[in-house]
Amino acid sequence: MNATYEEQRAELDARVSVALAMGGEAKLAQRRAGGNLNARERIDQLLDPGSFSETGMLAVSVLPADRETSPADAKITGTGRIEGRRVAVVSNDMTVKGASSSAVNMRKIGRLKETATRNGMPLIFLGESSGSRVPDSLGAEAMAAAGQDPQQYCRRRETPWVSAVLGPCLGSSTWYTCLSDFVVMRKGAFLAVSSARVTSLAIGEAVDPEELGGWKLHAEQTGLVDMVVDSDAEALAAIRRFLSYLPSHAGERPPSQPAAEAIAPDGDKLLELVPSARSKTYDMRKVIAGIVDGGSFLNLKDRFGRAAVTGLARLNGESVGIVASNPMFKGGAMDPEACRKVTSFLVMCDSFNIPIVFLVDTPGFLVGIEGERKAAPAHIMNMIHAVQLCSVPKLSVIVRKSYGQAYINMGGGRNSDEVAAWTSADASFMDPQIGVSVLHGIKREDDPERFDRLKAELARDTSAYALAGAFGVQSVIAPQQTRAWLIDALATHRRERNGGIGEHEMRSWPTYI
Repeated sequence: MNATYEEQRAELDARVSVALAMGGEAKLAQRRAGGNLNARERIDQLLDPGSFSETGMLAVSVLPADRETSPADAKITGTGRIEGRRVAVVSNDMTVKGASSSAVNMRKIGRLKETATRNGMPLIFLGESSGSRVPDSLGAEAMAAAGQDPQQYCRRRETPWVSAVLGPCLGSSTWYTCLSDFVVMRKGAFLAVSSARVTSLAIGEAVDPEELGGWKLHAEQTGLVDMVVDSDAEALAAIRRFLSYLPSHAGERPPSQPAAEAIAPDGDKLLELVPSARSKTYDMRKVIAGIVDGGSFLNLKDRFGRAAVTGLARLNGESVGIVASNPMFKGGAMDPEACRKVTSFLVMCDSFNIPIVFLVDTPGFLVGIEGERKAAPAHIMNMIHAVQLCSVPKLSVIVRKSYGQAYINMGGGRNSDEVAAWTSADASFMDPQIGVSVLHGIKREDDPERFDRLKAELARDTSAYALAGAFGVQSVIAPQQTRAWLIDALATHRRERNGGIGEHEMRSWPTYI
């Protein structure tokens, strides 16, 4: 006998209730006790209120024995809005089979990826997973079923991808994190190929989970993480903020904020932040904050490759990407880690039509055995390759010094649309002090008077005015003029003929260099 519509609706409501209950009250209470949001609470905090539309809510495990215990098959997927703009979300539910990957939930993710790409939506992964589901993934039949999507892990940067590492991340949670444009990690979370237990069994020795995949490893050594936070709430807020600088897809300009709302910092403070004496150091991050719209600088990978600074900001309401050398670390000499950091940032900015601003104060590239062992020449070439493939507007400001190949890598010459130099700028193949020793074979302690005379001869043609005289820069400016010069130059180089959309030659560049 056919069920009535009322009976059918009652069954639907019952199934929805089961899905919304996730892994049950006991497991949800355990998460609350540990101070962790559950998968649905994370979505509610991330998105604009009431905007989430779930897809695949009634999906369950492909195995008959697990169908009653796998609501939504452990991964909650759907679309919603952030500040009114549509986004796609995958939220892993650890209360259901450890959010493990399965045939069904991989279909859910695959469909959502297609939806996000086709319709121009950022894709957000709220990562926490125990990896591949066992025993479902064991055996030849399971292997044959895997890998049926030959484009599963391709990144062509059609839309921004964002990942939050909010607990143990193994399997697909790790893979999608490594493919993302922005990664925020909560302290206490974990990201690795395999768990500490599996790794320990495989190599036959004890493994510290923090050393294997903790936040310090990925923020300071691997560079996989862009930002570290203390809580789920901070991570979700960071995602909202990051996306506010980016377009929804590669075919549009980044969103603007009203210029009238932009707070201009006091340019005179730059004179205090940057000592005129080159022997004194300073923090370039403070200089950046003294140029861009007040409170707009979002520092990325701040703990990694610290001789360089990368981040997003606004100038007169417009999104820009900042690439700067930082004399606070290694004197601003670029090492392989700094080059890697800058290269991946340039790829992201160019893929999503974000203009680049270089702020330069570097003695060149760090030389030494350690750098050569890390393939420094290859990283230097990767970086300049990325700079020269960038089709977005590029502006460069030489603050104090720019020497050697780093002059080119940091947007010197025709590698930027326009270059300005502060009145304090100095540009040459190398520091005149080193040049004297190389050319004449003497050190200052050998003959101070002769050394200083030879140094003055080498230094006389390295000034901002010498560079301007050779049209190596288009403007010489006082520090206080930096913001106004950048805003005007950005207005000039908006690429109006193509609507500000770049050529995106690096859209398929590897996500980890």
